[in-house]
Amino acid sequence: MEEPRPHAGLRGVLERNFGWAWAAGLAMAVATVVFAAVAELPIRDPDAFVPGYIRFPAIVLGAVSLDVVPRLVRRVWVERTALKATFLAVMRERWPRSQWLFALGGVGAWYLTYAAFRNIKSFVPFVNGHDWDSEMRAIDRVLWFGHDPAVVLHNVFGTGWASHFFSGVYFVWIALVPVSIAIALVWTRHSTAGSWYVTAVAFDWALGCTVYMLLPTVGPIYTSAQREQFADLAPTYNTQLADSMWDDRVQVLGDVFGSGTIQTIAAFPSLHVGIMVTICLMVQYVGLARWIRVLSWVFLVLTMFATLYLGWHYFVDVLAGCALGSVTVWAAALATGNHVGLRPKLAAKRDEQVSVEV
Repeated sequence: MEEPRPHAGLRGVLERNFGWAWAAGLAMAVATVVFAAVAELPIRDPDAFVPGYIRFPAIVLGAVSLDVVPRLVRRVWVERTALKATFLAVMRERWPRSQWLFALGGVGAWYLTYAAFRNIKSFVPFVNGHDWDSEMRAIDRVLWFGHDPAVVLHNVFGTGWASHFFSGVYFVWIALVPVSIAIALVWTRHSTAGSWYVTAVAFDWALGCTVYMLLPTVGPIYTSAQREQFADLAPTYNTQLADSMWDDRVQVLGDVFGSGTIQTIAAFPSLHVGIMVTICLMVQYVGLARWIRVLSWVFLVLTMFATLYLGWHYFVDVLAGCALGSVTVWAAALATGNHVGLRPKLAAKRDEQVSVEV
């Protein structure tokens, strides 16, 4: 059976070091500047409280500490070696210059793409004022035989404990994405796998904001036709988030410069689902432990239910998210050399193991 082999030269360097992720980020950055200039809109740091350029490196450095400290403590405790000498030895083994360049390059590509994505998402109502919510709901009602998906799920699960459960699922996802990036950049030593995953997520952001701009929607929870369907849900942190996001949108639409913030509402496609599909496919292709693969697919299903139950997305958003996540994994496989012909397949190295090292 033919095995994919990493390419040499410049092509190989780009494949292993996020070349296409950087390209996606730069293209999105250019689009951000163009939209801002043409529509006279401000470009903002998407994370005003803790800026992303601080938060994301902090996540990676925290992951590095978790990678190094247990090894350091174990060696000093068991082997009774000197602390300084052991620390330097562990750092040489785990974090040579090439690994630092790999991790920092991945974080840089990730943040550029993420920051551009958040700004372009905020520009959507100013660039394309059309609203496709009624069409999306109509498609949903056809697919669900005349019913709204959220109402069906409320009837099945109730509006008490399920509100808290699905709110928890939604917020676990928020933490999962940066953690998964840290795993890809810190704990795995298979650089082509890490590059494949980070590139796929960058493509998720790029394709997602493109579709946002073409087909703007706000989602069931924000439409006058469906808002009352969610009035009986138990109050949760999700409720506070939904209200704060709407308040931000109203402020931004009322005074885009004076608001001092960005609006983050766009429903089609569901990137919660799209990126979760990306994660599920990646753990399959990389061949992680069976329990990780099963847990990933289970969490994908729960994420689908959560986005519908809480009113963030239409069912058609979920379907589009599945398609987006699948396409980006395939495209990133081609971009990072992880393929045989047009079929995604991890390119293994002799000196690397396809595993998460802990």
